[in-house]
Amino acid sequence: QVQLVESGGGLVQAGGSLRLSCAASGLTFYRYVMAWFRQTPGKEREFVAAISGSGGSTRYADSVKGRFTISRDNAKNTVYLQMSSLKPEDTAVYYCAADTAFVETISSAYDYWGQGAQVTVSS
Repeated sequence: QVQLVESGGGLVQAGGSLRLSCAASGLTFYRYVMAWFRQTPGKEREFVAAISGSGGSTRYADSVKGRFTISRDNAKNTVYLQMSSLKPEDTAVYYCAADTAFVETISSAYDYWGQGAQVTVSS
């Protein structure tokens, strides 16, 4: 019933920008903390950013602070990740996730996951 669908991934040049979207259905969206994680082959899923249900609180990984912005539109049941000044090391599959409790940086805290969107940054 619950579904999270990412979109907006693709190939960009280093220094460029990309905006990911995650559309949610089957849940009371405003009650959920939403987050973005990313994963590359052979690595654990890595926290990127999270936002509280109201949008009043955000948290970012040190590696993306100042470059990425998480936001949400509760009327559209959608969370966004605006990525700027992209670097090759940002290349990964990006996943959105939903959590009913608190803003967390641990992937195991999240209840629902999208299918992932590939982001590739070329040098």
